[in-house]
Amino acid sequence: MFESYTTVVGTVVTTPHRRRTPGGDEVLSFRVASTARRRDQASGEWVDGSKLYLTVTCWGRLAVAVSASLDKGDPVLVYGDIRSDEYVTREGAQRSGIEMRAVGVGPDLARCAVRRVDRRSEPASAETVPDPVATSPESLPVTVGSVPEPVPDRAA
Repeated sequence: MFESYTTVVGTVVTTPHRRRTPGGDEVLSFRVASTARRRDQASGEWVDGSKLYLTVTCWGRLAVAVSASLDKGDPVLVYGDIRSDEYVTREGAQRSGIEMRAVGVGPDLARCAVRRVDRRSEPASAETVPDPVATSPESLPVTVGSVPEPVPDRAA
């Protein structure tokens, strides 16, 4: 089977939903919208073009990290295996959608700022790393989202 890996630049449009499978695996899913933008030649204004909506699914450690880092409205880059998902609704209607099994997810730094915290050089043990889901949002080391004020220079 051929796998189609691609990168999509977009915005998280649903609240990420994290769950555990009966087998104990962590899984998180959310929807992303990607809108093409182009400059209208006549007006010089930027206008929206076509839209792509897809469901992104993250597994394991990626699911835990994305759950702690991203929320609805955040600009993202998602990378993974993309495929068409065809199904029949309970009412018997044929439907299809695009699904991505993500292998990488991150904030789109062209549209947001991230506050980074330096990590220790040696690997942390499980006892020293807080559970990102049990930790309050204020104590998380990474903040993603729009920043109303200029981002401070890291050298300062």
